[in-house]
Amino acid sequence: MPHVALHVFDTALGHCGIAWNELGVAGIQLPERDASATLRRLIRRFPAGELQVAAGDVARVMAALLDVLAGGQADLDNIVLDMRDVPAFGQRVYAVARAIPRGHTLTYGEIATRLGAASLAREVGRALGANPFPIVVPCHRVLAASGLGGFSAHGGAATKRRLLTLEGTPGLQLAMFDSDERR
Repeated sequence: MPHVALHVFDTALGHCGIAWNELGVAGIQLPERDASATLRRLIRRFPAGELQVAAGDVARVMAALLDVLAGGQADLDNIVLDMRDVPAFGQRVYAVARAIPRGHTLTYGEIATRLGAASLAREVGRALGANPFPIVVPCHRVLAASGLGGFSAHGGAATKRRLLTLEGTPGLQLAMFDSDERR
């Protein structure tokens, strides 16, 4: 098993975490209520991980994430992800999600249809709910057919709305009190 390194860094959204190994980014942690909570969550996900200063490719990934979370337009398309632990269906879902342009959205059902399995919208939701690479795999760009839908990160649907607003998603006509229904 590859050595996993961990790092927590401050962004405009709060303290995020990143885990990486020689194969690529192993995980991204969106902010919890504070830096120590983010670190605890990251360590729970990667118990053998060791805190390290990010350098090289990982520092460039962090810089891109910092830019995006501040409303910038950094390109996240070429970030290498270690998907060894992601089931094949999840990898297919993530590929479709990564292709959703900034400022656009799809529904869970639309992703299922693109995968040739329109009846698997709930499975698409479960795969996105388990997304270990939020922002790089922009699960926040995937909505429920009835509106915003849920979001498994700290802050739930409010965090999802904030990310979509940062990206300038046009026509974001979502009710003030969208349900936080799970996918």
